[in-house]
Amino acid sequence: MSSELYVDIFTNGIIGPNVKMLGPVADGGRITFLTAPGCWGPMITPTLRGGHEVCTPVTVENADIGDAVVIYIEEIKVKSKAASSGVDESVEGTFVGDPYVAKRCPKCREPWPEFNVEGIGQEAIRCKNCGEVTSPFRMIHGYTMVFDENRSFGLTVDEKLAEEIARKTHEYSALPEKSKQVPILVFGKADIVGLASRVRPFMGQLGTVPAVNIPDSHNAGDFGSFLIDAPHPYRITKEQYERDLTDGHLDVDSVRAGAILIAPVKVKGAGIYAGDAHAMQGDGEVAGHTTDITAEVKVKVEVLKDFSLDGPILLPLEEDLPPLAKPWRKDEWDQITSLAKKYDIEPEPVAPVQIIGSGPTINDAAANGFQRAAKLFNIGVEEVRNRVTVTGAVEIGRLPGIVQVSMQVPIRILEELGIADLVTKHYKLPY
Repeated sequence: MSSELYVDIFTNGIIGPNVKMLGPVADGGRITFLTAPGCWGPMITPTLRGGHEVCTPVTVENADIGDAVVIYIEEIKVKSKAASSGVDESVEGTFVGDPYVAKRCPKCREPWPEFNVEGIGQEAIRCKNCGEVTSPFRMIHGYTMVFDENRSFGLTVDEKLAEEIARKTHEYSALPEKSKQVPILVFGKADIVGLASRVRPFMGQLGTVPAVNIPDSHNAGDFGSFLIDAPHPYRITKEQYERDLTDGHLDVDSVRAGAILIAPVKVKGAGIYAGDAHAMQGDGEVAGHTTDITAEVKVKVEVLKDFSLDGPILLPLEEDLPPLAKPWRKDEWDQITSLAKKYDIEPEPVAPVQIIGSGPTINDAAANGFQRAAKLFNIGVEEVRNRVTVTGAVEIGRLPGIVQVSMQVPIRILEELGIADLVTKHYKLPY
């Protein structure tokens, strides 16, 4: 058993109870993940069986089914010098049912075909057996972005520079040595030139493995719904979908350094994994994808015994909370106490908590988040909706179906759950 573990190896796109894990790491120990770029590279790589390429999961000492794991995100360091992304379109004939999962050559029909990379551009990835273009996705509008030395800003480049970068994909992506993907930089896209953005790195994938073997990109209520009775080997039942997923594929932009994620344990040892880091993203990931990067992420993990969860809880940085959910400060609470005394009311101390909701659509995800909150806090869904309305918000993590349900939760409830000290310390509450 180790108090610190470094992980720089990857799955072939599948996670679950049958995937061999590393570890265990000690309860209270630290893991450093060297993550490979997520969405686009794995999407265009015919041999990978998921839409991402996540790090091999790590077991945690003393983590049993029905527990939860607290993941403290200590640092996310951007390693890539450039990234590329854009809006996708699947290519007919290159997959069976799901282009992220069941890839095949459109000509010789070989499943998950071995391939060669010939030159640059969208036709560079070709079946080794028959020579046909075999990437299941094309980018219909996209860009290539370079980062400054401090990884503070990104700037999209012109076609000439995008093509130069496409010829040096491993160098510019800083692709980990053990990654098997084709970096998306090979496409050389430059449909937007001179667009600047702030680098604000976060983890698109962070959490625990599901209790069923599935593609990594589908460990969420929206993408996971594609697996129900699917026409490929990774099909699941509706019961498995509702019971076994852990929503590790969040794409919530506040899952960044300084935040705390509490994830359910649905297999023995939890299986902490990370991947799909992004340089930046606005709420919703409305283009379907964003700037996939190689990153080094450091986390600390602790086990919460007998803390059963259906999906993750997030404690973002205070600045990432919606306005009404921000924690009360002493001067404010003193004024509230004064107002309460005037009307002979005892104000109830509260703390901000975000519940992750997921489902096939945003409306489904919101309803799921309300239900998860009601179950966890042992209150009615109607009360959850009222509290969210006046002390929180519903924010979009990812289209089509990941949301953050924020609300101020009474400290007495958090004490009953055993996480009051954790939340109070994180937000430096005045009571």
